[in-house]
Amino acid sequence: MSEHPLNSESCLDFVIDLLEKRGVSMNDIAEIVMFLQSQYIPDITLDLCLESVASVLKKREVQNALLTGIQLDILAEQKQLLPPLQAIIETDEPLFGIDEVLALAIVNLYGSIGFTNFGYVDKLKHGKLAELNDKRFGVHTFLDDLVGAVAAAASSRIAHRQKQQEECAES
Repeated sequence: MSEHPLNSESCLDFVIDLLEKRGVSMNDIAEIVMFLQSQYIPDITLDLCLESVASVLKKREVQNALLTGIQLDILAEQKQLLPPLQAIIETDEPLFGIDEVLALAIVNLYGSIGFTNFGYVDKLKHGKLAELNDKRFGVHTFLDDLVGAVAAAASSRIAHRQKQQEECAES
């Protein structure tokens, strides 16, 4: 039997631990969510953002994307990938794009607003994303995009819920 049984709860715990080992906390992601939503929801709280991040991370597709991308980053740091993939991932080659494609699997769960939010944070590299994008701190070719995608998805989730609350209040 595997050390990590294939159930969402144990996978979630493993993914959160793995993110923390790679230098990313739930608060780091929630702060990006807050950045994305604060101009639309002025009274947004970090707790609401944290709750939304946790909800996104509970999804198996999200867990799988994170596990896959982080594993590739780790293998690149250990120089365990085949050439030329080793150099492509190690240097975050601009025309690679697979890191963004994997991240889009996450934002796709939350509709077109997820794509918009992801493109915005991916370009700005707000908060923790700037550090992850800095090559001096390890290989995070996949992780920076995946963290941005989780934040974009959590932000989109909040936006969808906010709209539902507004519509309910109107009726």
